[in-house]
Amino acid sequence: MSDMNVVCLDLEGVLVPEIWIAFAEAVGIEGFKRTTRDEPDYDKLMKYRLDLLKENSLGLKEIKETISKIEPLPGAKEFLDKLRKEDCQVIIISDTFTQFAGPLMEKLGFPTIFCNTLEVDENGEITGYRMRVEKSKYTTVKALQSMGFETIASGDSFNDLAMIEASKAGFLFKSTPDIIKAYPQYEAFEEYDDLFEAIRKAL
Repeated sequence: MSDMNVVCLDLEGVLVPEIWIAFAEAVGIEGFKRTTRDEPDYDKLMKYRLDLLKENSLGLKEIKETISKIEPLPGAKEFLDKLRKEDCQVIIISDTFTQFAGPLMEKLGFPTIFCNTLEVDENGEITGYRMRVEKSKYTTVKALQSMGFETIASGDSFNDLAMIEASKAGFLFKSTPDIIKAYPQYEAFEEYDDLFEAIRKAL
């Protein structure tokens, strides 16, 4: 194994439940259940979410209340702890936002996360968002490779496919039947132990 490996993981759906689905259930608005599993165009998805927040007079405060009650998926923290004992670095690359991620990172043992930022006004209304870089997951993986690292990636949604494809090994985890069927070239797993072993072999 080499210490030049970086394991790049998605956050929502892989290590923690989908934040927007939990929020949809908390506020009783089905429209918030739409995620990157349903809409590959992230800009389009976020504009839809922001419009829905405004229509229903909901803001960052309400979303944070939901996030405070979210627990990592069973076994997620143990999986990360085991990975970090291997000869590799672990980075979470997510399309979530710094304002959402803090409490979740604490529950996961403070792993490194690269994510985006929300624009919030003085009243707590979410007025926009800033992507860290364009195509952030793919761009981050390519940047790591340009620094001499090899990457192994895993995620569950359309927006994870570019980083999976660009890595020396990539796996789908807790994905949808449609994505698994459309991308049979990537091994798909449902259990952390199986994903851990696949990553270990790739290392």
